[in-house]
Amino acid sequence: MNIYDRLQALHITLPPVAVPAAAYVPFVQSGNMVFLSGHIAKQDGKAWVGQLGLNMTTEQAKAAARAVAIDLLGTLHAAVGDLNKVQRIVKVMSLVNSTPDYTEQHLVTNGCSELIGEVFGDRGAHARSAFGVAQLPMGACVEIELIAELA
Repeated sequence: MNIYDRLQALHITLPPVAVPAAAYVPFVQSGNMVFLSGHIAKQDGKAWVGQLGLNMTTEQAKAAARAVAIDLLGTLHAAVGDLNKVQRIVKVMSLVNSTPDYTEQHLVTNGCSELIGEVFGDRGAHARSAFGVAQLPMGACVEIELIAELA
């Protein structure tokens, strides 16, 4: 199945590339590898603020991570022009704004990983890291970066 057909079946419209909030670019391509900068969770166009273990549940943050995945796919589309060129999602790295005693960062990150699997199928099976951090830009609950390989 065509990637765009899958996105349509999931009722997903890819967003445009967000303007970087600091001194970086949204993506870099080197050879057949594409590296996407970290994307923070957004809700209604603003940072999706929250800290796991304090004022946000794992399920809420999992939904935020899914929203980040959609933003990442929008950036990946802008980077490569056609998501069908993606041979493999290689790696996802997730930073979860959490208290020192919160231990479900991996479950939060599943929101992103599961959507990537739904969209790319076997090509979406990726290596992954999920970290708890004391804070993220603008108080966002989660930030995720992605590396993809092109055919």
